Amino acid sequence: MRPLISFFAAALAIGPASAEETSPADGLEAEATIAAANGFDDAPRYLQDSDIDENILLPAARPDDDDPERTWSRDYFAVAAGVLSTPEYNGADDRRLVPAIYLRGRISGYSFSTRGTNFQVDLIRQRRGQKTDFKFGPIISLRSDRTGKIDDPQVAALGKRKIAVETGLFAGVSHTGVITSAYDQIAFRVVALKDISGRHGSWAASPTIDYGTPLSKRAYVGVSASVNFYGKGFGRYYYDIDPADSAASGLPVYDGAGKKATAGKYTLGIAGAYALSGDLRKGFVLLGGAQYGRLGKGFARSPIVADVGDADQWLFGGGLAYQF
Repeated sequence: MRPLISFFAAALAIGPASAEETSPADGLEAEATIAAANGFDDAPRYLQDSDIDENILLPAARPDDDDPERTWSRDYFAVAAGVLSTPEYNGADDRRLVPAIYLRGRISGYSFSTRGTNFQVDLIRQRRGQKTDFKFGPIISLRSDRTGKIDDPQVAALGKRKIAVETGLFAGVSHTGVITSAYDQIAFRVVALKDISGRHGSWAASPTIDYGTPLSKRAYVGVSASVNFYGKGFGRYYYDIDPADSAASGLPVYDGAGKKATAGKYTLGIAGAYALSGDLRKGFVLLGGAQYGRLGKGFARSPIVADVGDADQWLFGGGLAYQF
C-alpha cells in the first residue's frame, strides 16, 4: 500500500460571545475544505485534484488570549483525520471510501494549510482583533485526477493521465461580525492555478464565497458555494476523446470540452463541527460535511460522464480533529 497523502477539511475553534478575548477575526478563517487522497491504488489519486471543491467552511483555531500586548493573531497548529465517500474521478458514478488527513496552522500572524495535495501560505499577516482580514499568497498543487485505478472498463481503456504540477496564487477577504453575532463570518476568495508540468498545459480558477457561524461554544456550522473555471487544454486532457481513444474504449469521439474556456463545475457545501471537550477552541472536535457538485455542460456531455458517469457529484465525510 502506498503511504497516504490525503486531506480532510477541518479546522478548529472559534471565539464565542462568552470568550474574554475580543478578537473574533483571530479564529474565523473561512478556509475549510474537504478533499482526500486514495492510497489504495497503484498510483495516487486525490479528490481535491479531481476538482471536488475543497471550500466547505469550518472555523479556524482561536484560543483565548491572555497577552494584551500581542500584535499578531495567536499561533496554533491543527491536525485532523477522517474518511470520505467520493466519486472515483470527477464525473464518475462509481464511489469509494478514502482516508484523509489535514494540517493547518499559524506562526507570527502567517497562516498556512494543506488542501488535498495543495500547499498554500498567506503572506498577509493577521493582526490580533481585526474584523476585516485580507489574504494573498502562493499555492502549489499536484492534480492527479484519473491517475489511479478506474473500475469502469471503458474509462480505464482511455489510459491513465499523468500528474499535473500547478502553481498559482490566491486572494481573498473575510469580515467577522455580519448577521448572527460578533463572531459569524463571510468570506470571498479566488484561486488561480497554471499547469507548469506540460500535462494539460492550461489553467483553472475558482471564486468561492463562504459563510460560517457558531451555534454555541460547542457547535459551529458553515456553508460555501463556488464555480470552477477551466481553460481549453484542461477540457481536452481530461474530458475529450479522440478517434484512437474511441476505438480503444468503445466510447464515442468527443471534442466539446476543449473548444473553449468554460465553467466546468458548480458546488454547494455544508459542514459542521462539534467540540467533544465542550469548547471549540481546544481539544478534540468531531467534523462532518456534505457537498453537491454539478459539472458544466461541456464536461457533462463528455462520454466519460454522460455515458458511463454522472454530472451530479456528491461527497460525504466525517472525522476527528485536534488543536494545539
